[in-house]
Amino acid sequence: MASRAFATALRTAARASRPTIRSMPTLAMRQTPAAVKPMIASQVRGFKTLNFGGSEETVYERSDVPKEKLLETFKDDTIAVLGYGPQGRGQALNLRDNGVNVIIGQREGKTYQQAIDEGWVPGKNLFPVLDAVDKGTVVMNLLSDAYQKEIWPQMKPLITPGKTLYFSHGFSIVYKDQTDIVPPEGVDVILVAPKGSGFTVRRLFQEGRGINSSFAVYQDASGKAKDRTVALGIGIGSGYMYETTFEKE
Repeated sequence: MASRAFATALRTAARASRPTIRSMPTLAMRQTPAAVKPMIASQVRGFKTLNFGGSEETVYERSDVPKEKLLETFKDDTIAVLGYGPQGRGQALNLRDNGVNVIIGQREGKTYQQAIDEGWVPGKNLFPVLDAVDKGTVVMNLLSDAYQKEIWPQMKPLITPGKTLYFSHGFSIVYKDQTDIVPPEGVDVILVAPKGSGFTVRRLFQEGRGINSSFAVYQDASGKAKDRTVALGIGIGSGYMYETTFEKE
C-alpha cells in the first residue's frame, strides 16, 4: 500500500509552481520515505519532473492536456467502454462530459438499464459487448476479471491492427498463463489505474478536481501510445498521473 507522502509531495510541488492550484485529495499512490522532501528538478515537455531522494518522477497533470488537445488526440476515434460497473460508468461519463466520442458495451440486465437511464441509447451508443469491441478503435476493457477471461477468445479477433486495448489494472496481461489474454501484434496496449473507486473518479470530476492515477504502456505499436495514454487518463478524470508498469498494477 502506498504512503501519503507521494501524494502530499505532488501537492507541495504544484503549489510551488502554480500558487493558485487547487489541492488534490490525498489518495494512496506509491511508497515514498516520509522524510524525503521533493523538489522540482526540471521540466520535460512542460511536465514536472520531481526528485525524490535521487529518484526522478515525471508528474503529468490535468492542465498539461487541455480539452482542445484531448479532443484533437481522439478526433478520429470511437472509445468503447466495456462494462458499466463502477469504473466503467465513472470513466465513460467523464469522457462523455469531456466531449469524446464514447460508446458502451454491456450485457443486458440491471446495469444495462442503468446505462439507459443515464442517457446511453441502445443501437446508438449502447451495444452488446462484442458489437462495441468491433465498433471501437480504443477498447477500454473494464469488465470483471472472470468475464474478461471468458469473452477473450471471441474478442481477440476484433482487436485488429491500429486499435488500442486499455485496462485499469494489469492482472489480465501479467497473469496471461491464467487468463489466456495475449494481445495481438499491431495494437497499443495501455493502462490507466485511478487510485480510487469509480464513484470517486466521477465525484471528483464533477467537483472540478481529479483523482490521482498511474499509467503504463505494455505495447506501443503506434509509436504514440504514451502520449495517448496520458491524454486518455486526463479524459477519464485524472488530476495527477505518474508512470508505472503493468506488473506493478
